[in-house]
Amino acid sequence: MKWFELPTPCYVIEEGLIEDNLKILRGVMERTGARILLAQKAFSMYALYPLIGEYLCGATASGLYEARLCAEEMCRPLAASGRKPENHIFSPAYRQQDFDEILEYCDHIVFNSWKQVEKFGIQAKAAGKNIGLRINPECSTQEGHAIYDPCAPGSRLGVTKEKFAEGAEKPVFPAKKAGSAAQRRSEKSREPENLLQMLDGLHFHTLCEQDSDALEKTLDAVEERFGEYLPGMKWINFGGGHHITREGYDIPRLERCIRRMQEKYGLTVYLEPGEAVALNAGFLVCSVLEIQGENAILDTSAACHMPDVLEMPYRPVLQGSGQPGEKPFTYRLGGPTCLAGDIIGEYSFGTPLKEGDRLVFEDMAIYSMVKNNTFNGMPLPDIVLRDKAGEYRTVRQFGYGDFKMRL
Repeated sequence: MKWFELPTPCYVIEEGLIEDNLKILRGVMERTGARILLAQKAFSMYALYPLIGEYLCGATASGLYEARLCAEEMCRPLAASGRKPENHIFSPAYRQQDFDEILEYCDHIVFNSWKQVEKFGIQAKAAGKNIGLRINPECSTQEGHAIYDPCAPGSRLGVTKEKFAEGAEKPVFPAKKAGSAAQRRSEKSREPENLLQMLDGLHFHTLCEQDSDALEKTLDAVEERFGEYLPGMKWINFGGGHHITREGYDIPRLERCIRRMQEKYGLTVYLEPGEAVALNAGFLVCSVLEIQGENAILDTSAACHMPDVLEMPYRPVLQGSGQPGEKPFTYRLGGPTCLAGDIIGEYSFGTPLKEGDRLVFEDMAIYSMVKNNTFNGMPLPDIVLRDKAGEYRTVRQFGYGDFKMRL
């Protein structure tokens, strides 16, 4: 396809821009020895998983389906070339009926509470899995986005210092094993005596679209509250929210943070950014349906196709536009749904908009395809890949069946 042949609305993902981001991330890994994973919750376009798996160490999931997607679309395809991407998972609580399948896909399983470690930890260790516990360093670095702050008072995410100490020494009571008495005594000698001894690593995730100064501050809190436990661990996971590929991000400071944990405690360091993998690498192409005075109705919806515009909220960058009043003609851009607040924002243009004009919103690879919906029966945008040769290819088209099957 050519540019003018693209259906609207559609997401266009630039393979070359994704690879540019991956090269930056791989540079961090090569210089420090850290292991970086794709957080699929931000970007799950699996057509690019083989490419991502060539640069990164694997992916991390928030539940069973993402874990399976990584196994099927990244781990298995790359296994033929001798690579073995890692497949990590974290969930605030696991379902019993899912856990056997999770063990089939994942090599690292992070729990959110000591109770979850008690419930599933023995089974995971018996299956040869690395297990970790998410901690809450109680160090908020967010400004204005409480919905994304895992360290807010009353957070359900991660174990605080107080709760960690309460559970760490709790005895482990493994199920009775079959076999001879001598065999059982031998196995018992290798079993952990308390819950702390079951852990291979600690995980924290406190950042959202932030620079490495926030990570450095968080590490101070982690050491202050959990430093006594770090020497007994094999790894530490810094979670996501690191805007590593953003222009101006302080990569040298990030690398100092990584080396700090490596050199002081001998830990393998993991990071699991989502946005940084696909930051500024995707676009949402749409068309103007009608002009109603100062309102322009588009064939795309903030509520359906870019939910973070309303959830954050924020005003996405629109190519060729200016701030309200900056250029001669200002419009309020809205979607075609019945939601009165389905407004993308106010933008100004050098010439009047007209029906059929194409508009291009930037940075639409992240938290768009993974969060979109069919409210009002809105069709989902096609997903288009622009390869490094500049050719456009439709990766996925959606129709009435995709709307109906969700109901």
